[in-house]
Amino acid sequence: MQIGIVGLGKMGGNISIRLTRHGHDVVAFDRDPTVTAKVCDQAEGKRCTPATGLADMVGKLSGRKVVWLMLPAGKVTEAAVQELGGLLGKGDIVIDGGNSFYKDDIRRAAELMKKGIHYIDVGTSGGVWGLERGYCMMYGGTKDATDYIDPILSALAPGIGDIPRTPNRDKPGFDPRAEQGYLHCGPAGSGHFVKMVHNGIEYGIMQAFAEGFDVMKSKNSTELPEDQRFELNMADIAEVWRRGSVVSSWLLDLSASALAGNPDLSNYKGDVADSGEGRWTIEAAIEEAVPVPVITASLFTRFRSRTGNNFAENMLSAMRFGFGGHIEGTNN
Repeated sequence: MQIGIVGLGKMGGNISIRLTRHGHDVVAFDRDPTVTAKVCDQAEGKRCTPATGLADMVGKLSGRKVVWLMLPAGKVTEAAVQELGGLLGKGDIVIDGGNSFYKDDIRRAAELMKKGIHYIDVGTSGGVWGLERGYCMMYGGTKDATDYIDPILSALAPGIGDIPRTPNRDKPGFDPRAEQGYLHCGPAGSGHFVKMVHNGIEYGIMQAFAEGFDVMKSKNSTELPEDQRFELNMADIAEVWRRGSVVSSWLLDLSASALAGNPDLSNYKGDVADSGEGRWTIEAAIEEAVPVPVITASLFTRFRSRTGNNFAENMLSAMRFGFGGHIEGTNN
């Protein structure tokens, strides 16, 4: 299947390469032509064709045209969607695989449908590891359009792998794609809504790990009675928790790796950014009158981290860099 990929950064480039490894043809475009050339050089065989812009990309796509945007949420994505709306035709498909606000998706889908163009929002999780591990995807759009791009999503998904199957999922009413790592959530906007809440939960889990490790690290405080002080090894604790503990997870794996590399995490400043999804999750909760104290507190802690921080914020920075390559001081 042929697809255009716009934005070849940490995830867009790897998505392009992974698709070519699974037999799909990619027309790739990044505003930096050297990045475009690098991705095409790493692609499988000769399945990647560089483009110089959106118009050039659309011209190089044949049949029912599909364009996947992997751009920052906001003005950049909005401009690209509007431009594609003037370049594509009836039946063509625009995919936003970034982290756009779900209400923007609903509006864009309605606007494009007036021209007969389908819009699919794909909440994409997997970070910089997706090239090899695959991507967990939550997406929204019409059944016609989402069914059409299923070969693309199937290639990007991680598959069932070695994760034990959940009992009773062979009963009617369950989507078999879910255990493959991708799921049609509903109409346009629903994919990014589910991904938004996913990221809000992620904030809370990360904060709990960070605070817990900070409590353990501070157990040698001179403020405590001497017989109650422990000099605990954070790297070893993270490692033992990975082995059969109820809190074992990928985030813990990343924490263990960071601590093994530098036990005091002095290579991080702890200035923890937020990319929007945490805020949007809280806004949705307010609209629905649903209490989310953990997610709210974790977001506010990120705000505070930028005015002075401690070991907990260094832990947050380490985890964010581990799964997404996020650099301190940016909103990526």
